[in-house]
Amino acid sequence: MKLYRYLTGPDNVAFCKRVSGALNKGWSLAGDPTLTYDPEKKTVICGQAITKEVPDVEWSEDVTLSDW
Repeated sequence: MKLYRYLTGPDNVAFCKRVSGALNKGWSLAGDPTLTYDPEKKTVICGQAITKEVPDVEWSEDVTLSDW
């Protein structure tokens, strides 16, 4: 089974830790990060797609991506 997640959040240490945590759980970066500016919050928002191959598991709607 191949899993996909798109992490988003303010451009700060917490976002970097989320991405680092996912990488250390076996997720891989998928493409370049994205950045946009939120004028209401006056902050830069990051996005990063990540994927993970999980062998010998079938996909179902009950899969909780953050468990992997």
